[in-house]
Amino acid sequence: MTIPLTGVPLPDHAALVATLPDIGFTDVWSSEVAGTDAFTPLALASAWAPRLRLGTAIVPVFTRGPGLLAMQAATMAEAAPGRFALGIGSSSPVVVNDWNAVAFKQPFERSRDILRFLRAALAGELVDGAFDTFTVRRFRLERPPEVPPKLLLAGLRGRMLRLAAAEADGAVLNWLSVEDVATARAELAGAPEHFEVAARIFVCPTEDAEEARTTARRLIAAYLTVPAYAAFHRWLGRGAVLKPMWDAWAAGDRKGALAAIPDEVVDQLIVHGSAEVCRAHVERYAAAGVTTPVIALLPTRELVTGGAPALLQTLRRLGART
Repeated sequence: MTIPLTGVPLPDHAALVATLPDIGFTDVWSSEVAGTDAFTPLALASAWAPRLRLGTAIVPVFTRGPGLLAMQAATMAEAAPGRFALGIGSSSPVVVNDWNAVAFKQPFERSRDILRFLRAALAGELVDGAFDTFTVRRFRLERPPEVPPKLLLAGLRGRMLRLAAAEADGAVLNWLSVEDVATARAELAGAPEHFEVAARIFVCPTEDAEEARTTARRLIAAYLTVPAYAAFHRWLGRGAVLKPMWDAWAAGDRKGALAAIPDEVVDQLIVHGSAEVCRAHVERYAAAGVTTPVIALLPTRELVTGGAPALLQTLRRLGART
């Protein structure tokens, strides 16, 4: 499950998170865009539910210096020894450049260099020297974790996925259908045994298909018009079907862009239906090769009006421990 949950104040997560292991959830994962940072919700969850595994999907490689990123990862690994996975990725020009005033240059190289730096730093090594995209002088963690975290790399297309397979402990996938998993996994050929494939899966648990598709279209337009995600879906073969959306968006026609997204694309990329139907759909991702399917719960009318009791009931149905 992705935390924090939309519409729930962070302190009110304590009881919900503590319940997750008993209703079928093994992990909580965070993200970092413009809401909470990636680490604070996981630090709280490490105390609220000591049985849960914790992961970031993802922390941008540009918005923190290498040393600070290593320190935050080491702190989480110390707080939850053996239970923390650090997912990193390049993020996007909007997040990096427009919101954080950092130049978004050489995203592949920066991701590779941060991955290599973290591997050495989190092992307690002295890091001293030049990488292609930055230079570090005599950095060593004062508190290296006894159990270094697994390092996962977010990848959308072949080059980054192949880097993940060669040098990371896992890959983080996003915005793909069940059928797309095979395309991504093909680029991970040669990855070591126990390589983790985590995927964030957007889940809208409502049987009102119109409501689900309205919510989904807004999300799809916001993400898939970002150049990296547009290139990703061209690579996956959706160039022709999504071109009307991209054309309308580029022309400033936001309503037209939403209307141009076909139902079939919505239904491929956003899981919706009853909680039981959603759970079965998520299980198809696991069967296709996702080792860690991470639900990102989208708000529905029932969840918003029903408050905490409705949310807990939905989580129980999605977890469905038997």
